[in-house]
Amino acid sequence: MDFIQRSKEIFNLEIAELQKLAEKIGPEINEAVEMIYACKGKLVIMGIGKTGIIGHKIASSLASTGTPAIFVNAAEAMHGDLGMVSENDIALLISNSGHSAEILNVVAPLKEIGCTVIAMTGNLKSALAQEVSLVLNIGISKEACPLGLAPTTSTTATLVMGDALTVCLMERRGFKAENFALYHPGGALGRRLISRVKDEMFTDIPKVYENTLFKDIIYEVSNKRLGMTMVYNDREQAIGIITDGDIRRAIQRFDELKHLTAADFMTHGFKRIAQDEMITEALEIMDINKITTLTVLDENEQVVGILSIHNIIDFR
Repeated sequence: MDFIQRSKEIFNLEIAELQKLAEKIGPEINEAVEMIYACKGKLVIMGIGKTGIIGHKIASSLASTGTPAIFVNAAEAMHGDLGMVSENDIALLISNSGHSAEILNVVAPLKEIGCTVIAMTGNLKSALAQEVSLVLNIGISKEACPLGLAPTTSTTATLVMGDALTVCLMERRGFKAENFALYHPGGALGRRLISRVKDEMFTDIPKVYENTLFKDIIYEVSNKRLGMTMVYNDREQAIGIITDGDIRRAIQRFDELKHLTAADFMTHGFKRIAQDEMITEALEIMDINKITTLTVLDENEQVVGILSIHNIIDFR
């Protein structure tokens, strides 16, 4: 059997089901986002089995992006873990069928506690859907499992709906990189995001002059491995920049490169940042200007370093 082709078929099946599900999303997602955003307590996600595993991931994603959230196994909830829930919370119950006994059993106690109860389910006519305040539809028509028994496409749909909820809440809160760093202080990226420009910049600055020849510019850019070089005048003032892009455009533009100098094709001026600024500010400037390096200045407006995005975002 050709499992390469079979794997592609499974991908395509799940993608097609997700596309159909996306078309069904309506005002209920707005209601869910606003409800959770305004919640005075936390979001308590409950599930069982494989949907429980997905629920745990959704809770983790929400908690790490600014939405207080925890996961409680629905079966354990009936044996004491309901004590984690308060009247100020919102309980999100996940059940594809909407008929899971473990999930249905917690509905009445949750209402007795006084919290708001919402659901993710694939069956809008189920007992669960009828008992809650709001339903996010995760219904799919076909599982990838050939027997139609193992949760495959349905768990993918639940995961993606959780991602949609997470990202919408991030945007509703105005969640930024510095917030991400606060919740991820142990990670390499988190440590970088809460550091300052001077902590991550290169101090071995690529440097050429207005009259530097093309071949020497190529050598400097290649040697320093930053994909750019600063350009100085004869008074040792930084007046411009040459990037890999400038070099490519020069090759296309000029027929004769032998006598070409930096002054002939450099970009006058450059994007800059102070050395004491936060890395998050540097990322924002790079994003807005669609660039990957920034020139770093000290308090006297002197060039003291180069900050590259590759030094900031390193997931190794």
